[in-house]
Amino acid sequence: MTTFQARTHTVTLTERLKDATNVALIAILLGIPMIGLHTVDAGGKLMVATRWPWLLAFVATMFFGRLALQFAIDQFKLKRLTRQRTRTLEVATPRPWLKWLGYGLLGFSLVLPIAFSDNRYVVDTATTVLIYVMLGWGLNVVVGLAGLLDLGYVAFYAVGAYSYALLSTQFGWNFWETLPVAGALAALFGILLGWPTLRLRGDYLAIVTLGFGEIIRVILINWTEFSGGPNGIGSIERPSFFGLPFKPDSDDGATFASFFGLEYASEHRVIFLYYLILVLALLTNLFIARLRKLPVGLAWEAVREDEVACKALGMNVTNVKLSAFAIGAMLGGFAGVFFAARQGFISPESFVFSESATILAIVVLGGMGSQFGVVIAASLLVILPELGRDFSEYRMLLFGAAMILIMVWKPGGLISRREPSKVLAGVEK
Repeated sequence: MTTFQARTHTVTLTERLKDATNVALIAILLGIPMIGLHTVDAGGKLMVATRWPWLLAFVATMFFGRLALQFAIDQFKLKRLTRQRTRTLEVATPRPWLKWLGYGLLGFSLVLPIAFSDNRYVVDTATTVLIYVMLGWGLNVVVGLAGLLDLGYVAFYAVGAYSYALLSTQFGWNFWETLPVAGALAALFGILLGWPTLRLRGDYLAIVTLGFGEIIRVILINWTEFSGGPNGIGSIERPSFFGLPFKPDSDDGATFASFFGLEYASEHRVIFLYYLILVLALLTNLFIARLRKLPVGLAWEAVREDEVACKALGMNVTNVKLSAFAIGAMLGGFAGVFFAARQGFISPESFVFSESATILAIVVLGGMGSQFGVVIAASLLVILPELGRDFSEYRMLLFGAAMILIMVWKPGGLISRREPSKVLAGVEK
């Protein structure tokens, strides 16, 4: 044991003896009326008798139990501190097992619709997971890489969804025509939000973004002529396979089933939508991974670590933050377009604050700035509630308990240790 550790151990032992003594005093105060005294019947009279041995045993148990518990906690903290110090002295090295695990999950995601072709519920759940993965990667740019706390991310999700719904129903635009336009509109909203508010920091920025998300939702509810109000927008055009719609044979033209000589089945659309969101999610991952290696990605992480130092070096911090907001909002808009195309109907109830909280929980639970961690966290947060449906009203209680246990076990997120972007970019070897 080093001198520092020995000195820390001595101080800790003194503090723990005082702490255990305080616990024993509290045990005496609580134990005298509850354990040390009891009533007895003495010839028709009610008398108070004492049980001092039981009280002493209770106090001794509390004293030594508190010492043992705190000793175990101190040892655990000391080992964790030693591991953390060792890690800070190590050069970030690649972890091949994580890379191969990612490839394994990619392979599994490619064959999942084929393996579960007769189970639509599994494919639908996997599609929902991929939507949240895409949203988590978008918010990860803002929160994980740039360090900006955004509680209104669902607003950009809503902008993308309503952009496709309105352009589809009012002007007849298809999915692929609307996708870049909706992404640009969401990015514009991100800039409009960020320009006046990025001078704020921390909790103040979070409150403003929360208010922005609520403003968008209230506008969608009350502007009935524009958004349909609480009734939402229905009859949204579904995406087709290169112009081949997924519907039974008709005289209007070739369909997906007739073109490939297949018997029509509703599962064709479900599988197509799954692969569509899978492709969009993979493109999102590649896009963000490339950005992390570019100067803008390095600037995001620099601003996250020390904004004052970045200003002193002459960096335009406002533009750096705006770029993070715009790109994160654009990715959220893309996910919103797919959501509207998949559902065929949208309403303001799909874009409430709880959605923003869920997406933020995915980023934090997965590990700030970790792309692979977002995948694991999104899978857990979507699949765990589904597995708990048999528990009825206890489902969300179990879900919350599971989240608490995970964060206690991994307070920095599931993938808390990752390679810095400057290592990935080759700036530092």
